Formats: sequence, structure tokens, C-alpha cells
Amino acid sequence: MSDETINESNDKVGSVKITNDVVAIIAGVAATEVKGVVGMGGGITGGISEMLGMKTLSKGVKVEVAENNASIEMHIVVEYGCNLADVGREVQENVMASVENMTGLNVTNIDVNIQGISMPKEGKDEKEQDINQNK
Repeated sequence: MSDETINESNDKVGSVKITNDVVAIIAGVAATEVKGVVGMGGGITGGISEMLGMKTLSKGVKVEVAENNASIEMHIVVEYGCNLADVGREVQENVMASVENMTGLNVTNIDVNIQGISMPKEGKDEKEQDINQNK
């Protein structure tokens, strides 16, 4: 992410500037609010930065803005058993609403890439308990 200014408003009082990073954070938070999304994917660089303790709220989100139009690409991890298409659509809707409401930008495109499935930990623990009880 760059610190490039993507939305600037000038008036008699001064200017308001919103960076790509801010839009990416808004999109990332909005995506994780959707039921079934357990986290953001970040590819190789995201995994490395997370290991180094540099986890950010914009992980797995790429924002491109031309004038007042934003295009967003994001990578998510979804909970096992959820309808992937429904989760993807809900992420698109929530991200669009959040970014447009908070920034005033017109979101023209949101590409949601489901990068992984998170398996429930509870089921594994229950199976292990059942196996241990039957011994």
C-alpha cells in the first residue's frame, strides 16, 4: 500500500485526504464483519509480515483509485461449511457500503478471492475426546 492520496476535498477551511491504506483497512474490517469470514488471506508477503509481528488490518486487500472511483481486490479465508458464493456476495455488499459511506468514494468493483477454508477446531477436539473415551 502506498501513501498516495486518493480522495481530496478542498474548501475554504482546508483539505481532507484519504490514503489507500485507510480504504484498505476499512475494506478489511468490513469483510471480517461478515458471518463465515474467519480472516484475511495475505499470500506469501502477508504470511511473512505476520510472522515478523507486522500484522495489519489491511492484510489481503489491494485498493486502486482513479479520481473518486475505487476498485478493491481482497483475499479471504472462510469457515468450513459456509456457502462460499453467499459469503463472497455478502463481503462485496458490506465492503461497498462501508467504503462508500466512510470515504465518499464510488466503489466500482470488488473482487473477492476465497483463498482458504478454516476447519473447525471444535470438531477435531470432540473426535479426539470420543477416541480417548472409547479406549
